[in-house]
Amino acid sequence: MKSRGASTGGNLANATGVWRMVDKLRAGEFAEGEFADFERNVMGTVGHCAEMGTASSMAVISEALGISLPGSSLVPAVDRRRNQFAREVGRRSVILANAAEAGRTLLDRRAFDNAITLLCAVGGSTNAIIHLLALAGRAGVDLSLERFDEIGRRVPLIANVQPAGEHLTERLMAAGGVPALLKRLAPLLHLDARSVSGQTIGDVVSAAEILDEDVIRPLDKPVRIGETLAVVRGNLAPDGAVIKVCAAEARLLNHRGRAVVFEDVQTIADRIDDPALGIDENSILILRNAGPVGAAMPEWGMLPLPRHLLAQGVRDMLRISDARMSGTAYGAAILHVSPEAAVGGPLALVRDGDMIEFNLAERRLDLLVDSDELERRRAQWQAPQPRHNRGYRSLYSRHIEQAHRGCDFDFLRGAEKDSLPDGLFDGWVGGW
Repeated sequence: MKSRGASTGGNLANATGVWRMVDKLRAGEFAEGEFADFERNVMGTVGHCAEMGTASSMAVISEALGISLPGSSLVPAVDRRRNQFAREVGRRSVILANAAEAGRTLLDRRAFDNAITLLCAVGGSTNAIIHLLALAGRAGVDLSLERFDEIGRRVPLIANVQPAGEHLTERLMAAGGVPALLKRLAPLLHLDARSVSGQTIGDVVSAAEILDEDVIRPLDKPVRIGETLAVVRGNLAPDGAVIKVCAAEARLLNHRGRAVVFEDVQTIADRIDDPALGIDENSILILRNAGPVGAAMPEWGMLPLPRHLLAQGVRDMLRISDARMSGTAYGAAILHVSPEAAVGGPLALVRDGDMIEFNLAERRLDLLVDSDELERRRAQWQAPQPRHNRGYRSLYSRHIEQAHRGCDFDFLRGAEKDSLPDGLFDGWVGGW
């Protein structure tokens, strides 16, 4: 097969390639021996996934936040420039530690806006949304899901990297890296935001050069038309849910279908191929009890497709869950449904056969069930019994916040002056 040739260092030699090859294997398009050969050759060096998965996403937005050195985030693991950046990190750390004034934190509203802008421009992982919400909560910055959607509506996908584009992150580094991306995004950024390097983002942009117009596209010639990330609400997700739009098939962005409900990931593994479920390509797969309280919110949101549909050539279906999804994955997955099922969110009330409607343009996700019937179901619903009555797990269950607030502990929200080092909230004084 042509795809086999890509397994030795080509564009499928990454985690996204693994997802695609597993689908081919389950569809009967890939022999066991061929898959074993692919496994032996995939990801042949140290380092994290070579596409815009969660690790790459968090690395690049750290530059936009100003908390990592410009140009450092995309250096390949085996590249000597990592040693050079490590030395510079040490040097800057000493300078900051010995500064006369600590200076106010870099993490202000401008920094988070810049990070979200870059996240959308690279088609980054939805996991970054939770991390940014949690970080903002600890920094005392008022950040909500609405801000992600506001910024997402105006930022095009300009980084031509997988899984939304063609190339691996090494090509993005060769094209100029994050500084070049920021240069392209300059009209959409707060250029006066600061970097740990002592520069402003505007300074970083001024020194940057875009070296590959195919990998870092102009704003008016994006990799794909439309938003990359979106936030939806409705009676199924009153506090919001997120979708990586650029990873989904367009036909599913305005969709109505019959719910097929799974209570946990093991049930999916056991039954997804069961013909008795009657799953067709218009069905909507539901996974619940996988949120922060229900299961510590694992990356289960990319539910597998039934084998018989894969064999028919179906490669995407609408999937809804209170779980997360790997940034390397793809598909029409509505994630982080809040509030989650385990705390009585509407996802807990869905039954097999219920009709669900998703409309991206209207940012709407609704369970098409009469409100009186939903009230009857709510009256019958019982919260799961706590599995832990003492220790860390008990503390976690009682204090973890829902996905729309970042899944952090509620007692860590907000930066109180009396609990932080003296001088941390002093006004910004020049550069460092």
